[in-house]
Amino acid sequence: MTHVVTDACIRCKYTDCIDVCPVECFHGGEVMLAINPVTCIDCAACVPVCPSKAIVGGSKPEAERWLALNASMAAVWPQITERRQDFADADAYRGLPGKFEQLFSDRPQAD
Repeated sequence: MTHVVTDACIRCKYTDCIDVCPVECFHGGEVMLAINPVTCIDCAACVPVCPSKAIVGGSKPEAERWLALNASMAAVWPQITERRQDFADADAYRGLPGKFEQLFSDRPQAD
């Protein structure tokens, strides 16, 4: 089973997970990351390093909503292989409720 990125990543988009992923399964959208379920080996190395606690195991009940979104976005967003900082104000968005409904974008990250 894969891991998934949840809405807790939106507008935080910390990329600490990129450094520890042994299979480079992360893909970048404009405001969040996604995990490619085909590439993910379920090692869970990314879970403890995510500052916003946005990554959960795909078998967890809270992951159900995010499985399809991660798969569909990973198919169109570019693969990320290097750590980056997209939002200087990321800490202000950490833990903010309702981010998906208010802030989600399906656009790929800008280079």
